[in-house]
Amino acid sequence: MTDAVTIMTALGKHAKAAAKRMRVADTCAKNDALVMAAAVLRRDMPEILAANAMDMQAADENNLDAALKDRLLLNGERVDAMAEGLEQVAALPDPVGAIDNMRFRPSGIQVGHMRVPLGVIGIIYESRPNVTADAAALCLKSGNAAILRGGSEAIHSNRAIAACLRRALVDSGLPQNAVQLVDSTDRALVGALLKSEDYVDVIIPRGGKSLIQRVSAESRVPVIKHLDGICHVYIDKDADAEMALNIAVNAKTHRYGVCNAMETLLIHQNSASVLPAIVQAMLAKGVEVRGCEKTQALTQGLDVRLATEEDWATEYLSPILSVRVVDDFDQAVDHIASFSSGHTESIVTENYAAGQRFLREVDSSSVMVNASTRFADGFEYGLGAEIGISTDRLHVRGPVGLEGLTTQKWIVLGSGQIRK
Repeated sequence: MTDAVTIMTALGKHAKAAAKRMRVADTCAKNDALVMAAAVLRRDMPEILAANAMDMQAADENNLDAALKDRLLLNGERVDAMAEGLEQVAALPDPVGAIDNMRFRPSGIQVGHMRVPLGVIGIIYESRPNVTADAAALCLKSGNAAILRGGSEAIHSNRAIAACLRRALVDSGLPQNAVQLVDSTDRALVGALLKSEDYVDVIIPRGGKSLIQRVSAESRVPVIKHLDGICHVYIDKDADAEMALNIAVNAKTHRYGVCNAMETLLIHQNSASVLPAIVQAMLAKGVEVRGCEKTQALTQGLDVRLATEEDWATEYLSPILSVRVVDDFDQAVDHIASFSSGHTESIVTENYAAGQRFLREVDSSSVMVNASTRFADGFEYGLGAEIGISTDRLHVRGPVGLEGLTTQKWIVLGSGQIRK
C-alpha cells in the first residue's frame, strides 16, 4: 500500500499546479464552473443519495448517535440546498484582483493593495457531506485550490459530491485538480496533510474540539480555526427588560449545538429584577440553568442549580446555561476576559457610553450591542457564505468568507521613477 506521505505529496503537487491556474482564472469561468456544478449535483442526485445510503447503513451498523446521523443524512431537499449554495457563491462579488488604498507618494509613484488567493487550502471536516460542496465553492470563487479531507463516516457521499464538482471544472475549462478529495479513511493521511507545508498554504478544520486540537497541535501549516464558542450576553444596569429577555432567550435557545449560542448570561445586580422571567423562559424551553449563589437567591422557587467554576469555562452545545450576577460593568468585562473563548459577546444596554466601552474593551472576534450572539455568522454579516469562524488574530478574524480566503499584496504604479 502506498504510504500516506507519498499520497499527500501527489495531491499537493496537483493542487499546486491547479492553484497556479486558478490564481489567474477570470470571474466568468469560476462562476460558470459553480453554476455547472450545481446542475450536475441536481442531475446526479440519485447517485449521491445512493452513496449516502451506504454511509447511513454503516452509521447504523456502527451505532452512531442520532445527532451525528442527522448531520450525515442527505435527501433531495439537502442536495438541492447544496446546489443553491453553489449558485449563491457564483452570484457573490469576486474579491480576487480588487485594488484599494491607492495613493500617490512624494516620489510620484502610486502604492496600494491588490487581493490575491491564498493558494492551496486544506480543509479537514467531519460528518456533514454538504461541507464538500460548500468549502469547494468558496475556495474556487476565491481563486484557490482545495484538498478536502472529510470524515470516514461520510466517505461515499463525499466521493459522489466531489466527482460532480470535478466534472463541472473540466466542462468549464478549469483544472479539475482545483478540487481534490482525500479518497481514503486512513487517519495517517490527516497527519501527512498537516505536514505538507511545501504544498499547502493554509489548513481550515471544521469539526469537534478533538479534531481542532489535533490540527492545532500537529500542523506545520498555518491554521484558521476556532476551538470553543463560549459566548456571553451581559445585561447592563441600563438594559431594557423586554429587550434583555428576548435577546437572552434567542441567544440560548434558537439553536443549541452551534458555536455562536450563548453559554453564559451575565446580569448587572441593578437589572436583576428581570432575572426570574429569563430563568422561567429558559426552564420552559427545557434549558437547565446553573447559577451563582446570587442567582439562586434571586430566583427562589425556580429550579436553578449551583454553578461551579468549571461551568464558566464550558461550551455546552446543549440546553444548559450558566448565569452570574455581577456587581458592575467592570466585573462583567473581567469575567468575559477570564472565561471567553474569544468568539462572540453581546451587551444589552440603553446607555450609549456603556455600549461603546463594551465594544472597545471586550476582545473577541465579534462584539455586539443589543443583538443576539446568533448573528455571528457569515451569511448574517453579508458575506454570502462562510467557511468557518476564526478566533485567531492573524490573517482573518470572525466569520471567514471569500475575502478571508484571500490575502493582499502591495502594488506600485510608476512612470519611470528611480530612487534618489
